Amino acid sequence: MTFILGLTGSIGMGKSTTAAMFRRQGVPVHDADAAVHRLYRGEAAGLIEAAFPGTTGDEGVDRQKLGAAVLGKPEALRRLEAIVHPLVRREEERFLASCRRTGASLAVLDIPLLFETGGDGRCDAVLVVTADPDIQKARVMARPGMTEERFAMIHVKQMPDAEKRRRAHFLVDTSRGLAAAEAQVASIVRALAGRPGGALSQEGTAC
Repeated sequence: MTFILGLTGSIGMGKSTTAAMFRRQGVPVHDADAAVHRLYRGEAAGLIEAAFPGTTGDEGVDRQKLGAAVLGKPEALRRLEAIVHPLVRREEERFLASCRRTGASLAVLDIPLLFETGGDGRCDAVLVVTADPDIQKARVMARPGMTEERFAMIHVKQMPDAEKRRRAHFLVDTSRGLAAAEAQVASIVRALAGRPGGALSQEGTAC
């Protein structure tokens, strides 16, 4: 049986970097953000254009225009999520079915808003990627087009890091550097190797 590990972390914590470390360990990873990008270029584009006219073009959804249409507008965001989330969930189910067919002992679901959307209920355990707040902010503010206001709006939408850490089975602290994070990931993979799904015991936790 495939053990499902949820991977999450707030913006700027190093979640994508950590997901890549699992891939290097040979663990299959489903990236929810990447799934959204694919859907924006394909199946979801027409549905989003119908709900938010003028937000798509020849390449599919224009993320900048869509962001302007929903940022700071809770009702609009809920409408968007009602379109996108079921499609992403379907891709996730296909991914897990493939993992089970191939006999993968461990699979990772990389979901930014895992706790916020209740996705942790679909996982056997959850890993939270964390970092020092000053490092987090410096990373985020270095991104093209990022502003203090935009960072604050994203930050307030996400569950506080302290609460995520409290609810986690495993932690990876990227403040300590890439080598240390790689070692933490390798340790988690070893801890879960061969475990049946849902059989996480206390000695296997890393918190």
